[in-house]
Amino acid sequence: MAMDPVFLEIFKNRIQAISEEMASVVLRTGFTVFVKETADFGTFLLSPTGETFGSPVVTGVNLSLAIPGEGVVDAVPEWHEGDIVITNDPYATSGLSTHLADVWLVKPIFADGRIIAFGCCFVHSSDVGGKVPGSISPSSYDIFQEGVRIAPVKLYERGTLNEQILRVFLDNCRIPEQNWGDLRALMASLHTGERRLHELVARYGVAQVERGIEGLLAYAESQVRTMIREIPDGEYVFWDYLEGGAGGYPIRLRCRLVVAGDNILMDFEGTDPQVRAAFNLPSCNKQGHYMLVPTLVRYFRTLDPACPWNSGMVRPVSNHAPLGSLLNPEPPAACGVRAATFIRLMDVVIGALAQAQPDRLPAVGAGQACIVLLAMDDVRTGRHQVGVVQPICGGSGARPMRDGIDGMDFSVGYLRNVPAETLETDMPILIERYGLRPDSAGAGRYRGGCGIELTVRVFAPDTVMTARGMERMRFRPWGRLGGSPGENGTAVKNLGTADAAPTGRIDELLLQPGDAVTFLSQGGGGYGDPYERDADAVASDVRRGLVSPELAQAQYGVVIAEGRVDAAATRALRSGRAPRRSPFVFGPERDAFETVWSDAMQLALNRCLATHPLALRNYLKQRAMEEVDARAASRRPTPPEEVAALVRALYERMDGRAPAGLDGRAAARS
Repeated sequence: MAMDPVFLEIFKNRIQAISEEMASVVLRTGFTVFVKETADFGTFLLSPTGETFGSPVVTGVNLSLAIPGEGVVDAVPEWHEGDIVITNDPYATSGLSTHLADVWLVKPIFADGRIIAFGCCFVHSSDVGGKVPGSISPSSYDIFQEGVRIAPVKLYERGTLNEQILRVFLDNCRIPEQNWGDLRALMASLHTGERRLHELVARYGVAQVERGIEGLLAYAESQVRTMIREIPDGEYVFWDYLEGGAGGYPIRLRCRLVVAGDNILMDFEGTDPQVRAAFNLPSCNKQGHYMLVPTLVRYFRTLDPACPWNSGMVRPVSNHAPLGSLLNPEPPAACGVRAATFIRLMDVVIGALAQAQPDRLPAVGAGQACIVLLAMDDVRTGRHQVGVVQPICGGSGARPMRDGIDGMDFSVGYLRNVPAETLETDMPILIERYGLRPDSAGAGRYRGGCGIELTVRVFAPDTVMTARGMERMRFRPWGRLGGSPGENGTAVKNLGTADAAPTGRIDELLLQPGDAVTFLSQGGGGYGDPYERDADAVASDVRRGLVSPELAQAQYGVVIAEGRVDAAATRALRSGRAPRRSPFVFGPERDAFETVWSDAMQLALNRCLATHPLALRNYLKQRAMEEVDARAASRRPTPPEEVAALVRALYERMDGRAPAGLDGRAAARS
């Protein structure tokens, strides 16, 4: 029986209000800076089968559709009123948690003696143990290095606290008091959601609330299916890279987006194998997994802002992530920096969808959320402190109708910055500069967003800095339809001094009193031919210090003289160049890499790697790429059909069956 649309609209707004209130409780009562300032947490309402029917869009992490809640729901044999389950284990939760720093609580909500919903929430903990302060290190190669693991277990049973479970968790982290405070904030949020749902039951009755939950999910599904039917049927293929894989080689993520009627398939065949590092994303290939679909759900929500924000939106979406790949790793693969992976995956899906809807998708942004964290002994109090300095993002990509956003990439726009005053009060540090990075944005008819420049100086001895998720330091954020790519990111220790030195990707950096680190984040890619940008808009960017006069002339063909546009010189300069219309502009670094490593070459390598034991694939990939690059440098290119023989020879050499000098061609002849 069809639901009354008036009731459904009222019910949708009530559920949205409850979700937002739950998030507000966590924001106002959380203890750690990363929760109360950055808002890296999530609050959700789940159906009895684990689908998200309520989730905030204003506060907290809006990557909530569709969290595989059934992994925890099914892991508990029997639920009772007053139970609260705690967990952070990606593999035991079938992809609900995706790294150990995300600590989840789940509470059943009963009415008339049966479960009508689950309250669910998580915080990103600033420390859960592990080998480094903050728990997350890109160089971790198994999950045992990343902190304490908690499979789903009842923290509260029938309202009674399990002290032993709590002690196991708190005794294995560096900030037990703050973590307990964050957990209490989560519990307050769950109690709030439970109380508000009981108010709905009192008003409408249990049966009507249950019908409303399913009605909201079905309504969102129906709206999205209508939008998918507007996308031309077809297959759209795109790929992009993470950086710093085995041997320094990039890690490829590839998506074949298949649109058929009102369904979408995301096929990740051709994505690289799981890595011996912390970039693995344990989706467990759950259909419509919340870290695989953000680009799609945000696209749908942009087209229809009134569409209910729930898991019904991803019911038409299926995915295939091969087991043992970066997006579906086998345990005990490390996964602490999986945020870098899902951010890059968002870029990949933008590239695929842009081929189907070229006038609706932007260029890509900075493509990182680099979380800078410090561990130090506070010289003022003598206490050991672990705290987040800042999530360093960058500019967003330019859009089909306007410039990108300066200082914030829309892929991670839910992360709030931490006020400098808060940081300097909490820790003995000084934020010397926190502003926009000039000349970092990709040029275009619409300019990409500028990146960020942050300089932090420390005053405590033996301070340890970690900075996970530093990306786009080699391959630039790409532009669209002739727009230029944005600038790469970098970081420099003691910039402007005689001993200044680039840090490279920071895993653990030891700092002493007076040391400073400057982060220069990426600008977003441009959209459209830069020579078509309004000259006065370029002049405005120059006056505001976002674009230098030299770059205005070199990139935009706009000549600035005495702070104003020289119209005659600009016309003359712009008339001498043909229009630029390339669908994607990747930059010289990626173009050079793919001169050797084409799509066909990388597909051939991944196909033959899949035939070898999982533990050997990273080694074989590195050695095969080294051999192919050496041949290319000697002008002996390797065709894709010879890759399998090359890998086989490398494997046999490991087993002692082939002489050390045997290459792929020799193996093919033998």
